[in-house]
Amino acid sequence: MIKFENVSKIYPNGVKGLDDISIEIQQGEFVAIIGASGAGKSTLIRTINGLNDITSGILNVNGLEVSKLKGKDLRKFRRSIGMIFQSYNLVPRVTVIRNVLSARVPEISFIKVLFGIFSKVDKQIALESLSRVGILDKAFIRTDQLSGGQQQRVSLARTLAQNPQILLADEPVAALDPVTAKEVMDDFKRINEELNKTVLINIHHVELALSYATRIVAVKQGKIIFDGPTEAVSQEILDEIYRKEAIVHESV
Repeated sequence: MIKFENVSKIYPNGVKGLDDISIEIQQGEFVAIIGASGAGKSTLIRTINGLNDITSGILNVNGLEVSKLKGKDLRKFRRSIGMIFQSYNLVPRVTVIRNVLSARVPEISFIKVLFGIFSKVDKQIALESLSRVGILDKAFIRTDQLSGGQQQRVSLARTLAQNPQILLADEPVAALDPVTAKEVMDDFKRINEELNKTVLINIHHVELALSYATRIVAVKQGKIIFDGPTEAVSQEILDEIYRKEAIVHESV
């Protein structure tokens, strides 16, 4: 479970990314976080795994208070949370499977990492992850030879290979064409349903959010202004979420 209790985030320049938010997310939910640019969506996502620290309040993830985790404990905690970025964050000049195997690095010795020695179990996990997102046939192709959608699937497969309990995605389909974006969202939905992984996606595409998520959280000026089932989102609510006002821009 993810639980925010009166959480605020103020950046060093004084910008308020989150403003006294309280919310709970249960295991296995598929949540889309929507809102205008600068509303606080990325800030919210990135506090969950400690990429952004919080200024006040309590953030508890699976029984751990995130702000109290340091060093080895923080690194171990982050391995239980997968993070998918818009920019893929892959090594372009190596094969797809080597990119996916990089998720297994914390589980093996430095010497084996140095020489690229991975166990049969690690390789099987990597191949199964690629199969789950439909690109097993690309395993031994260099990553920079793939399309944007295929690279995002490699990023998703790499995340799956670390066996996370929670998947965080920060604008994962923003750079993709509509058809490819839908295919990637299909992967997220399948993983959510088949593996009971909690999925939180920060997304600009409202239509995709409404099509795939079971719960919508809307953020505006660092505050949550809507939190409810997808079917409860009306045009009136959307108009309120995206009404042009003096939006505070977050630093992410």
